[in-house]
Amino acid sequence: MGRKTPSSNSSNKKTLSKKGKPPKEEKELFEAVDSLLRLTTLPLHNSLSQSLECQKQISNLLDRIKFLEDKLAKKNKSTLGHVEKYQDRNSKEALIKFNTWLKEHGAELHGCSISNFEGYDLGIKVEQEIPQSTLVIAVPRKLMMSNETVKDSIVQDLVEKVEILKNMPNVLLTVYLLVEKLKNDSFWKPYIDILPKSYNTVLYFTMSELEELKGSPTLEVALKQIKSIVRQYAYFHKLFWGSDDPVSELMRNRFTFNEYCWAVSTVMTRQNMIPSEDGSTMINALIPLWDLCNHTNGTISTDYNPQLKRSECLAFRDFQAGEQLFIYYGARTNADFFIHNGFVYEENENDIYWIRLGVSKSDSLEEKRRELLKKLGIWSIAEYSIKKGSRPVDGRLLAFLRVFNMNEDQLDHWIQSEKCSDLQYPECALDTTLERKSWTFLKARLTLLLASYKTSLEEDQMLVKDKISDNLKMAIKMRLTEKKLLKNCLEYVEDMIRK
Repeated sequence: MGRKTPSSNSSNKKTLSKKGKPPKEEKELFEAVDSLLRLTTLPLHNSLSQSLECQKQISNLLDRIKFLEDKLAKKNKSTLGHVEKYQDRNSKEALIKFNTWLKEHGAELHGCSISNFEGYDLGIKVEQEIPQSTLVIAVPRKLMMSNETVKDSIVQDLVEKVEILKNMPNVLLTVYLLVEKLKNDSFWKPYIDILPKSYNTVLYFTMSELEELKGSPTLEVALKQIKSIVRQYAYFHKLFWGSDDPVSELMRNRFTFNEYCWAVSTVMTRQNMIPSEDGSTMINALIPLWDLCNHTNGTISTDYNPQLKRSECLAFRDFQAGEQLFIYYGARTNADFFIHNGFVYEENENDIYWIRLGVSKSDSLEEKRRELLKKLGIWSIAEYSIKKGSRPVDGRLLAFLRVFNMNEDQLDHWIQSEKCSDLQYPECALDTTLERKSWTFLKARLTLLLASYKTSLEEDQMLVKDKISDNLKMAIKMRLTEKKLLKNCLEYVEDMIRK
């Protein structure tokens, strides 16, 4: 990961040379971070149970690290004391300063205001009737915090030395944001002050909240995400304590896991892509004001205007006074929203459940199945989508089911056929026995997937109404949306079997 990370010994030597003997808590912190880095750089685990066990160890180490960082912060007012200067994002003073900053630098908000909405926190309130296609928000490029504006900051020198910052633009934006937050004179302070102080991303989940996802394919993705971010934290902690550059000097006593978790979550939930200055590529950026808009089903209505050098957001439908102004984030699944945005949208029209299927190597007809699948442009082991709506099984999955359940004569016929692509269509004329066998196979798989959850769909519908933590409620909503997809598909498959 980039240049060679300073070892624990080199970090301790730097501390000793500057302060004499390091405090006990500082030494314990270095040791815990070393352990965390080793644990998170282990190879990927072969099973979910191993990944969960690893996460428990990570969680225990993080609890210790956060305790030590809090303890050191109380001894050193330059750490979390700096963060306490930031106001409540909902305060009148913070919003006035933010609005003033926006207007001074050319941002526009037409017929709307920033307001608080129950269940959403801050959002954009419609103050007058707004017809479809009306320009509502315009944010000039100079207000956007991007990987290009890094070039004018102290972070740029570090970029030349650290590979992860050169190769991972989202990580670069994360470190840049954190540096700007910790500076006393940041241009973006009015924007940073109205950002959430914490998030509902999986980085904020407790072990017990994560375990509510058992049976869900989203759990494995969440564990990988957490492990990756924790490894980044450990890497940067050692880097900042073992280097003398301006960023390290600023961060050394202020960089904590909670701070990094906040910065990562801010970037994950709010980053967007804009064209570079020369238009040659797309770059990561945070767009103040626009990123206060919450999501609903709709169409993309935001674009970058290269002539005026600004991002423009139009109303994708008619909005009435008193409504919240929503935008459409794009065609993403609830698993995407859950992992990267920290919410679950139950009405998501683009939701998908991914099911992994493949041809076994012990199958006596494996070679012929692989050959036919290759003709269809399908891998012998792949993930297939279970979609929302009246036709949850697409042509790609349907073709696999048929190939997987064919006998040798059927395989030979379709391998030689010039119309093998017909296997992707429901209307394809096939032997009734093969069709029933294919649908019965999928029914068994769907039933098994539903049974892997520790609660039923009906139980989740009751649990989500209880007074529980936001994270726990979100985990339940996540598995609930998955079960709805599976159950809808199961009903469709049963109808197909009856035909």
